[in-house]
Amino acid sequence: MARPTSTSRALSQNFLADRTTARRFARLAVPDGGPAPLLLEVGAGKGALTGTLAPLCRELHAYEIDPRLVSALRGRFSGTPHVRVIAGDFLAARPPRTPFSVAGNVPFSRTAAVVDWCLRAPRLTDATLLTQLEYARKRTGDYGSWTRLTVLTWPHYQWRLLARVGRSSFRPVPRVDAGVVRIERRPVPLLDDAAYDSWCHLVELGFSGVGGSLQASLRRAYPRRRVDAAFRVARLDPGVLVGAAAPEQWLRLHEVLAR
Repeated sequence: MARPTSTSRALSQNFLADRTTARRFARLAVPDGGPAPLLLEVGAGKGALTGTLAPLCRELHAYEIDPRLVSALRGRFSGTPHVRVIAGDFLAARPPRTPFSVAGNVPFSRTAAVVDWCLRAPRLTDATLLTQLEYARKRTGDYGSWTRLTVLTWPHYQWRLLARVGRSSFRPVPRVDAGVVRIERRPVPLLDDAAYDSWCHLVELGFSGVGGSLQASLRRAYPRRRVDAAFRVARLDPGVLVGAAAPEQWLRLHEVLAR
């Protein structure tokens, strides 16, 4: 008998139903073949990804918010002692104190909150997330433009679009395709703590929209000649829109303006 769909819709659940995609996702989440010391799975659902991730982990914490699915998950993995099925909201979890990874098929409506949780976790090493394709493309610059969040976090994290997944791989079938985005903490930040403060000020100012262009926004806080020099170093057109400046070009801007 089919399960009722009301909770699935309320929780924005689209279960991954394609085994090939599940295996491919696991290889992307643990690219060196593992074993990953500790991995937290967001929204285990019916266990499609849990089953492919488990062999690649020393310890796997699978979070599932839907109580209808928890007992079946626990039964399925009862013979796998390193897999712990946790009933509850991943967003309410306390981040581990040891290095850990995050992976999962993220409910589209909760993607921003999950990403924010990951970025705030001090010991996170990487997060590999199956998200709405538009979100994955926007955050990774695949549209040829960059978002404020990506640029702001770039000195600490690298954002990459690893794969696209057709909507027919899910049940129920969503209206849009999905993408696999990977957020990976840099072993050594591109900027130290002191420089990062000035970086945040620069990026926030640039994305403020005040003045009508990136160059005009920056001129509100920095001398015109320095801004013009920074644009030349970054090889940016004076009329460039803020989203069209790549993170590497922001780094060049920062090198000149933060002196």
